Amino acid sequence: MPAGTRASGPRFDDGLPPLVDHHCHGVLRHEPDAVTFASYLTESDRPPAAGTSHFDTQAGFAVRRWCPPLLDLPAHCPPERYLARRRELGPDETHRRLLGATGIGAYLVDTGLPGDLTGPDGTAAAGGGTGHEVVRLETLAERTAAALADGGGDGGAAADAEEFTDALARAVQEAARTAVAFKTVAAYRHGLALAPEPPTAGAVHTAARSWLAAGAGRLTDPVLLRHLVALAVATGRPLQIHTGFGDPDLRLDHADPALLTDLVRATAGTGTDLVLLHCYPYHRQAAYLASVFPHVYADVGLTLSHTGPRATAVLAEFLELAPFGKLLFSTDAYGLPELYVVGSALFRTALAEVLGAWTASGAWSADDAHRVGAMLAAENARRVYGLGAAGRARERGRRNA
Repeated sequence: MPAGTRASGPRFDDGLPPLVDHHCHGVLRHEPDAVTFASYLTESDRPPAAGTSHFDTQAGFAVRRWCPPLLDLPAHCPPERYLARRRELGPDETHRRLLGATGIGAYLVDTGLPGDLTGPDGTAAAGGGTGHEVVRLETLAERTAAALADGGGDGGAAADAEEFTDALARAVQEAARTAVAFKTVAAYRHGLALAPEPPTAGAVHTAARSWLAAGAGRLTDPVLLRHLVALAVATGRPLQIHTGFGDPDLRLDHADPALLTDLVRATAGTGTDLVLLHCYPYHRQAAYLASVFPHVYADVGLTLSHTGPRATAVLAEFLELAPFGKLLFSTDAYGLPELYVVGSALFRTALAEVLGAWTASGAWSADDAHRVGAMLAAENARRVYGLGAAGRARERGRRNA
């Protein structure tokens, strides 16, 4: 039976544990206007082409399918009517209704994006769950440099470089005390073809000196990016790595997770897990890496929201090769609570269709389908990030290793 065919029998999105959204962002605290709202329906950072709308995308159609009933409107109602109802309710009530309907119990929030966004606690409070922080390495480095500049250097460029690298190492260690994970966006800043081995101290100081002398703006130096990865890996916290599609700031061919192969090999045995985010259209490459390296995981975040009814096929392709204990759920929702609704709804729908079809064909038992569904929805993430009893047991094992 094709992956997208609805199978008779039990639904495998029923009875799932509360979802763990292992990678997401805060939502806007204020009410966005129509143009701003639509801008969050695309990965483009540009306006739509003349005569077109970002609502006419799979993400836009998914919002109109899943969200209006939660605001007392019919599914597929026109965008103008939906946005008017949103304004009537106001941000707080809209957040409460939408996030409360997702079935998400834990939010792992990347706090590295600018804007008037809710943090981990605020996001989780609106949805009735718990919040945890994911620290973006490049943002941490840029903030560390800015703090030193505000405080005033005391020894010239060379001394500033050493002061910066010392402060950065302390900042990463401090963040590791409370954050559940780190994240790198090296795919945007340089590409994923990073050196497998960490740079030497001399190379780091040289790169830091040049970056600081240039004003310590957006961090793109591959030596410093690789150094950040090394600092994060040394903490033992999971490291999330953006791979695959995103906004036009990256080159898609430089975001292929297969480019990480040498780095993955070099980090094997460190005790730190690497989690490949998004992955599409390279999700089969990501599944391969997860299948052959024990410390590599992959997720379906962002991808499902932007593929709409084809999410079922994408999830099935992930599961062709990825071990079932290595695939994690996320929404990668950003700005709009609607994106949490869409991400969770499409995940549940795709999961039910894929597992239902495989069970109906006799390839899987119903018990195994239910068990794997729970793993993907929450249990894998709880284990990887040290959430709950299973995660805490694994964390103790890491510390005692």
